[in-house]
Amino acid sequence: MNKSRSILWLIALIGFINFPSMAQTGLWMKYEKTFESTKTYENPLYNLARFKVQFQSPSGRLKTVNGFWDGQKTWRVRFMPDEIGQWSFVSFCSDTLNSGLHAIKGTFECVSHQNQHDIYTKGNIVHPKGSYYLTHADGSPFFYTACTAWNGTLKSTPQEWETYLKDRAKNHYNVIQFTTTQWRGGDKNSEGSIAFEGSGRITINPTFFQHLDKKIDEINRYGLVAAPVLLWALPVSTGRELSPGYYLPEAEAILLANYMVARYGGNQVIWILGGDGKYIGEYEQRWKTIGRGVFGAEHPGVVALHSQGQSWIGKEYASEDWLDIIGYQTGHNSSDNTIRWITKGPVATDWSTLPPKVFINLEPCYEDIQPSVQSKQVRNASYWSVFSTPVAGIAYGANGIWPWIRTGEKILNHAQPASLRSWEESIKFAGSIQIGQLGNFMQKYDWWQLKPAPELVDNQPAQAAGYISVLRSDDRQTVMAYVPTQTTLRLYNPSHLSYQGQWYDPVNDQFLEAQITSKAGILEVSSPQNSDLILILKKK
Repeated sequence: MNKSRSILWLIALIGFINFPSMAQTGLWMKYEKTFESTKTYENPLYNLARFKVQFQSPSGRLKTVNGFWDGQKTWRVRFMPDEIGQWSFVSFCSDTLNSGLHAIKGTFECVSHQNQHDIYTKGNIVHPKGSYYLTHADGSPFFYTACTAWNGTLKSTPQEWETYLKDRAKNHYNVIQFTTTQWRGGDKNSEGSIAFEGSGRITINPTFFQHLDKKIDEINRYGLVAAPVLLWALPVSTGRELSPGYYLPEAEAILLANYMVARYGGNQVIWILGGDGKYIGEYEQRWKTIGRGVFGAEHPGVVALHSQGQSWIGKEYASEDWLDIIGYQTGHNSSDNTIRWITKGPVATDWSTLPPKVFINLEPCYEDIQPSVQSKQVRNASYWSVFSTPVAGIAYGANGIWPWIRTGEKILNHAQPASLRSWEESIKFAGSIQIGQLGNFMQKYDWWQLKPAPELVDNQPAQAAGYISVLRSDDRQTVMAYVPTQTTLRLYNPSHLSYQGQWYDPVNDQFLEAQITSKAGILEVSSPQNSDLILILKKK
């Protein structure tokens, strides 16, 4: 062997020793495989009926995922392995003569790693059948604590996005809600691109999604779950002509959503199929058709619907197997009518009569949307919502974060408030911090065992704003009460159980002593300060 060949051989050997194989992927992380088509298709969405890849796990389980077109002759598949060892795969293409896409076989290694984020140690998010809450794949309960950044993935610079995600992770959020296409609040991304063109036959723009890829990868890099709205759907108001869930025919809506599910199914995601939509009445069959067309077969991730203000879809969608999270939104004011809708409306009264689903207020009032909606109103709406159904989670929004406002900008196709503060100011709002603390507080307890128990309150105030919400575990080991105003709380205790208690102050994120008096089957506890507090009772 001559000297030059020896040097080349040594360089190659060093490279092999020091660098991991490109065919290795960490457990619960994204595996990506690129395919080069031997043909060019005029419109791949329509010209190629199927491109799928079947993966076989080391233990022999089979999982099939859709691939997607990424421009020119490039196709990709993305997949999240859930088992350590060697995986194998084979591709299937409806154009069996395309030797670049059909019958391609290969293997890769799924390996352990040092990443300590829950999504990579406990696994992806699932909805256990028959439960009211989400868990990681290993069964660890997952309390959904989301921040709403609809336009964040569209408008933010890489540095802005990193600043935002770092702050949200630090402040106990674990989900980021955002849009994935142009919509009524954002007509293009920061590069001037749109996701697709057309309102009948549509054309995908891969460069738009390549920009979005980086934003979603960053969400996961910070240990957060991505919650993309696939089809914004508000059927009324200015700008609805920009929202694909409203104007696309059913077949095109399904094609577009399936494309995004294929593209981001290898990420840690919770899908929000429709945003701000009307899913009942004249639109009910449309959305059931879309939901079944996108998620009716094997698919990664759990699925939610985000309804328009004070729209309740629980009864109509309770038997839709593809839907895991029945989302709702309670509106952007703190009127008595809104409070009663949260505390005594259909969400609070219907959940116990329906097959188990996850019930989450995906849009309480946005902080700073009006001068009268500040941190107190956000806390009220959020805690009342969490306590109105079996505990599952909550979302936060601020009027400067969701449209990704910079100083001097206006919100597209929305009413302009008297003042509009930037997203950078808004992530420091008191409510923005306190809702993250809400999530952190709930996780100190076995929250997944808690269900509403309004019947325990002996002295429910007549005023809507004073409504006391109560939770308890089935075994009565834990009782919680959200007390929005200073009062002496009286709770029925017919079994004469003995409890020890604490107050949690959601403003200052601290615990206070609770003095409990028990007599004649009633527990009495006086709140120690003039603010909203949470009483926690633990059976002795």
